[in-house]
Amino acid sequence: QVQLVESGGGLVQAGGSLRLSCAASGSIFSIWNMGWYRQAPGKQRELVAVITRGGSTNYVDSVKGRFTISRDNAKNTVFLQMNSLKPEDTAVYYCYVNGSWGKGTLVTVSS
Repeated sequence: QVQLVESGGGLVQAGGSLRLSCAASGSIFSIWNMGWYRQAPGKQRELVAVITRGGSTNYVDSVKGRFTISRDNAKNTVFLQMNSLKPEDTAVYYCYVNGSWGKGTLVTVSS
């Protein structure tokens, strides 16, 4: 079982920045893909960004050029740097690693 602890959410004005972190612990033998998802009120959860162990990344179109996913393999931690935030980025952001979900961290962007 993998435990995930997210941090870094909060309230920010449009155009601002936040950095999310997710630290994995527990029964970790190898971690391949690490990802961030988000779920806005009344909407389905969607994949925001994913990063492979080798560092390859993929993003949903709506965040390309604004968000950057990165990871520290030695610390089993994944980050999401979010710049130029928009009100439509408001959501609960979840970390996903090895089939386990974090509890989520709320990001609220005010206009």
